[in-house]
Amino acid sequence: MSLARVIDLRSDTVTLPKAEMIEAIRNAPLGDSIMGEDPTVNQLEKKAAELLGMEAALLVTSGTMANQITLMSLCNRGEEVIMGEDSHIYTLEGAAAAVVAQVQIRTIEVPDGIYDASKIESRIQTGDIQRPKTSLICLENTYNLNKGQIVSLENMKEIRAVANKHSIPVYLDGARLFNAAIELGVTPDVICREVDAVQFCLTKGLGCPIGSILAGTKEFIETATINRQRLGGGMRQAGIIAAPAIYALDHMIDRLSEDHKKAKLLAASLSTVDGIKIQAEDVQTNIVSPVISHEDWDSKLLIEFLSTKGIKVKNIGEKQVRMVVHYQITDEEIQFVVSAFEEFSSSVQIKTTVH
Repeated sequence: MSLARVIDLRSDTVTLPKAEMIEAIRNAPLGDSIMGEDPTVNQLEKKAAELLGMEAALLVTSGTMANQITLMSLCNRGEEVIMGEDSHIYTLEGAAAAVVAQVQIRTIEVPDGIYDASKIESRIQTGDIQRPKTSLICLENTYNLNKGQIVSLENMKEIRAVANKHSIPVYLDGARLFNAAIELGVTPDVICREVDAVQFCLTKGLGCPIGSILAGTKEFIETATINRQRLGGGMRQAGIIAAPAIYALDHMIDRLSEDHKKAKLLAASLSTVDGIKIQAEDVQTNIVSPVISHEDWDSKLLIEFLSTKGIKVKNIGEKQVRMVVHYQITDEEIQFVVSAFEEFSSSVQIKTTVH
């Protein structure tokens, strides 16, 4: 069995826009977005705000920009933000929280995507001459970009109660918010009820070529708009970004369940391959990160082998790789990937035995 094209599982950001998205770009009415005159951007922001149950929304270029705008808008310099130790803001934004927003991050462990509300409360500081004031609690749902774990509504409500007790806002980095909503069986606004502000990525799972949405109260978005401008994120005829996003919100959310189904099938199939370890029941959304259990193999060896089959995966550790299922991955390709893992296991074991 062989496939003609490359199977790129490194992320759900590698997708190319659908033909309908390109057509939407061609036909989008445009205007100056900074002046509030791009009708397509205005339509998208209104649609997104309603979808999330928020008062207002703002189109930005990336999830990282949305996160940093939020830190700038809800915190003063020198204050502290509490978040999970595997949060994107903490691990993959080039220390922007320190450099751009100029805030300090205090982390907690979030085992299996469960935030310990009591631990968060114990980290809260009122601030004094030596200690920074806690000004924000940041959640992530789905949590951990190498696991895609779902934070339950009950857990989010626990955090919200702690935040309300101490009059601290809660922000949700919902880069893959819709993946969580699909699995929880709720509309996104139900999740967003437990936070003051939220962002989601248009490029992760939804197939858009660029962009993220930041949402919250009108007052928050007014401040966020100023901070977006300060970061160089003000755009002119941004309807070319908004047009495919409108299509995505109409057509690409419900189908995420297909990605989850394929990811769970992939995990279940890989769990039977010798030298590969993964608990299929731990895969909750579209992210599969198997561990190489054979002592003589490593991720570099696996990645090199898979590349000869036209399969791309992401190296996330000496003995672990990540695969993210997206709309361009077919059932046939899932089976091909499984077969490639099986072939890798067999061929490497033969070489190891010979040597």
